[in-house]
Amino acid sequence: MKSSSLAGATSPTVPVLACAFGIFLLSGMDAAMKVLVLAVGVYNTVLWRSMLATVVAGTGWSAGPRKLPAPSVLRLHALRAVVVGFVLLSFFWGLARLPLAEAIGLSFVAPLFALLLAALLLGERIQRQAIWASLAGIAGVAIIVGGQFGQSNHARDALLGTAAVLVSTVFYAYNLILARQQALVAKPVEIMLFQNLCVAITLGLAAPWLAIALPRELWLPLAGVTALSLAGQFLMSWAYARAEAQYLIPTEYSAFIWAIALGWFFFDEAVTWTTLTGAGLIVASCLIAARSNPRLAEPIEAAV
Repeated sequence: MKSSSLAGATSPTVPVLACAFGIFLLSGMDAAMKVLVLAVGVYNTVLWRSMLATVVAGTGWSAGPRKLPAPSVLRLHALRAVVVGFVLLSFFWGLARLPLAEAIGLSFVAPLFALLLAALLLGERIQRQAIWASLAGIAGVAIIVGGQFGQSNHARDALLGTAAVLVSTVFYAYNLILARQQALVAKPVEIMLFQNLCVAITLGLAAPWLAIALPRELWLPLAGVTALSLAGQFLMSWAYARAEAQYLIPTEYSAFIWAIALGWFFFDEAVTWTTLTGAGLIVASCLIAARSNPRLAEPIEAAV
């Protein structure tokens, strides 16, 4: 059931533009995260980002009407935070070892995993077009991975990075299932606060052994990453409340175009024909699968 704001919408133009701009901001976040991961490692990058996002989200939560979640809701927040922690660590670890466009292209298989998990966990029936879409997505991944074998100078790192990104998509698919459950019992600001808080607490358990003080010159990029993440998520949430998914889903795959441009500009990354072909197959497969269940056809950037 769509929200009342969606029911009263007359044109999807503004939500589509907002969603597209949100994707641009989140793509910029991915590029900035790669800089931070290369500088201080994935653990410290995600730990400090979660802590800063907790402060920002906590300020927003405390400014409005608030109450502590029920124990059952807190357990759901904690479970999703653990899953999101695996998503962030594996995705950004892989991102540091892959060209930006390649990592983003691989991440698009998450909706396909989400459709399969929806069938297993929610009892939804898998339609034939979703099966064909999954096969096309697998073919796209195979093409991207196959192209890495011709780059012997970093083939091992590339394959490890690919494996990490694919692992992150599996966890992200489960995260989508949990996100639907969360949306029924909590408001967005509460979800954002307790998700980041639980991620920070979970990662903080290893802080005595792994945490380092963030260098002074990296605090501004970290603040930028947090701002881009929160602004991008807000714009996408705003858009999805005001337009149908069928209009918005195609704009989300513009992240691949931004990844190509940002990867070339900041990291001097060239894009191979295998990456373009494989990502094209994956995007096409997700668009086909979206017709089966558009509520689950969202790329990975929306959650990280």
